[in-house]
Amino acid sequence: MKKLAKWSILSTSINKIKTMPKPNKKMSLQQLRSTPVLVLSSAVVIAATLIPPLVRADQFDDQINALRQQNASAQSSLDGLEAQASSYQDAINQLQMQISAIQSAIAANEAQQADLQQQITADQQKIDQQKSVLANDLKTMYVSGQLTPAEMLATSNSFSDYIDKQEAYSAVQDQIHKTLQDIAALQQKLKAQKDQVDQLLTSQKAQNDQLTAAQAQQAQLLAYNQDQQNSYNAQLASNSSKIADLRKQQAILNSKYNIGNFKGDPNNGGYPSVWANAPQDSMIDDWGMYNRECVGYAAFMVHQEYLAGRASHDMPWWGGVGNANQWDDNARAAGILVDTNPTVGSIAISNAGAYGHAMYVAAVNGNEIYVQQYNQQLTGQYSEGWRYTTGLVFIHF
Repeated sequence: MKKLAKWSILSTSINKIKTMPKPNKKMSLQQLRSTPVLVLSSAVVIAATLIPPLVRADQFDDQINALRQQNASAQSSLDGLEAQASSYQDAINQLQMQISAIQSAIAANEAQQADLQQQITADQQKIDQQKSVLANDLKTMYVSGQLTPAEMLATSNSFSDYIDKQEAYSAVQDQIHKTLQDIAALQQKLKAQKDQVDQLLTSQKAQNDQLTAAQAQQAQLLAYNQDQQNSYNAQLASNSSKIADLRKQQAILNSKYNIGNFKGDPNNGGYPSVWANAPQDSMIDDWGMYNRECVGYAAFMVHQEYLAGRASHDMPWWGGVGNANQWDDNARAAGILVDTNPTVGSIAISNAGAYGHAMYVAAVNGNEIYVQQYNQQLTGQYSEGWRYTTGLVFIHF
């Protein structure tokens, strides 16, 4: 009899559920709130068994976090390579300045060497002329040197002519001595200048070769650095593409338990235009949340519930620890009730994914809730609609 009684009660509950009108998805939120809702624990249990099990997005979290860590490491290496490349480029530029300066000096010294060579050629012509004069003088001295003083006196027309010949002989000797000295000095001067210029050019060309080799080495290092940068940039692009794909999959999971299509609202669910019209994540709201995020909108709705006297707690300051998957732990720590029973005005929390998801509960019908939310598809947009309560916890502010 007891078993039959229990079965009778359960059958009655199931029949009531079957005959209970389904919520009209086009009904206004005010009508939804005023619609009586039948809550039977046995019915909820039976209905829950008809809903597919929760698929968590943690599998994507790990992959996304791993890819982000790889990107952070690659970006750090890339920043170092860029700084290193800048150092290489600076070294190349400085070496080029030195090479340009030394090449200018080489060009100037080569011009000086050419001028000096012209002087050497001109002076050599003078030397040749002096040698010709010297040869004539030597010939004259040789002829004069064959005569004895008596013969010279005898061949002279007069004593005065003899004296003139003696003076001429002495002058020739002096000229020969001076010419030899001038030739030796000029040759020594030209040789010293040529040796100096040759030595300077040899040193400058060696320095130029060293600078050119150093520049080539820096250019080789820079080319290798650029190859590394290209490799890291390719890795960053690949990881970013993978992250985008994983976020897309996560967005699909976020909407996995939606019932029908969610719709938008020109008024963004009452969200203040100062935050709704600004680019996503460009502003911080009154509770430390980024604008147009699910938590930012949920915080705003909690505050509205508190102002209307329907909530016992105003929205706390959870800035910095405000990811949706942190809210239920934050609430427990603050003594705010968290359970699996949805009520109108509560905040539904999904802990799936890297950040979780927060939704304002506008209506309840058994294991279905009508939610208002932001950023469900990770696009920073407002949406609302019916979904199952599978995998959610509820914060009762």
